[in-house]
Amino acid sequence: MTPVELSRTVLRAVRRAVDDGELDVGVPAAVKVTPPGPGGCGDYATNLALQLAGPAGQPPLRVAEILRTRLLHSDGIGDVVVTGPGFLNISLQGEGSQAALVREILEAGERYGHVERPTGQLVQLHAPHEVRAVVVMDALARVLRSQGALVRTSCASRPEPDWAQVLGAHTDVHGTLEAPVSRDAHGTPGTATPLHLTLRPVPATPDPTPLGRDAARWALLHPAAHDRPRVTAEHLVQRESNPLFRVRYAHARTRALSRNAADLGFHAEPGHLESPALDTSALDTSARATPARNTPAQDIAVPPTAVQTPTALLTTLAAHPRTLQAVAAHHAPDRLARHLVTVADAALPFLLTVLPRGAEKPSAAHRARLALAEAVGAVLAGGLSLLGIDAPEHL
Repeated sequence: MTPVELSRTVLRAVRRAVDDGELDVGVPAAVKVTPPGPGGCGDYATNLALQLAGPAGQPPLRVAEILRTRLLHSDGIGDVVVTGPGFLNISLQGEGSQAALVREILEAGERYGHVERPTGQLVQLHAPHEVRAVVVMDALARVLRSQGALVRTSCASRPEPDWAQVLGAHTDVHGTLEAPVSRDAHGTPGTATPLHLTLRPVPATPDPTPLGRDAARWALLHPAAHDRPRVTAEHLVQRESNPLFRVRYAHARTRALSRNAADLGFHAEPGHLESPALDTSALDTSARATPARNTPAQDIAVPPTAVQTPTALLTTLAAHPRTLQAVAAHHAPDRLARHLVTVADAALPFLLTVLPRGAEKPSAAHRARLALAEAVGAVLAGGLSLLGIDAPEHL
């Protein structure tokens, strides 16, 4: 069960409670489910009972218990626990929920987290004649379009400077904020009033173009808008200390695993993901300690204790659509960059367990792990694409 499907399941529980006369409230249009916070448990949590308590004229704990009883009889729900003043903590049935999430990602590919149809929202983005502002605007426009918005970009410059060509940061028009919304943007123009945003992140110094397109864009996008970017050669080094390298390396590893699995005669198939056994003898002895941040690419070290049931990895993948929504809502592409680092760091230990070792024969468990690895690759490639950065097949 995916987060979207779980939201619908919770809504159905509310409707049944209303139909049975236990709750006298209007059924909300949507329900937000998130990973449990401190003190919570299970796979997802919602504060819906607290929201409905006032309109229902009942204590939150009573509303939570009404919904809990109905959710326990829903397909795909393993357990529901009420915590605090009335939070519903929902545990999904393990195998089905894991496989469903992986299958959803693989079916969507790099478009996982994108909306299916234009929302009708019109957004006018404007940036001053400054390299970081234009790159941030370009990345934000990509994310907004992925969330169904019709976006027009403009820059107070004519013609486009050389760095715009090098960094792939192009704008629809130059010199004015008032031009009509471009018909080349995602969707078709409607009657809504455009949302006008002028982006003014802390400027970048020195010139980032010597880093090349990918490293320069990452250097400008990874820090929050109020932080000054570090435009240095550290973004080019192929070492563990470089977050961009870890993200691109994790993606390249997923592609290599697919090629290696094909050579071994098996393919990805979403399924149950048990805790894999890691053959520590296959790792360098340096992997038995906490990895140093200056480790070369070919010697990235992962402590065996870090390789566990991939719950954290699945949680970060499930959070990808919410991350894109947050980027669009807060106009902050840096959130996407940091999310990709989180995904990569959660994935790298797991990727060691995907292929059979020694005389081990490929099994359903290996096919399930490969499916999860390919889902990781899809999320990383899709996220990097929205930032305007290439996801290499080999690294």
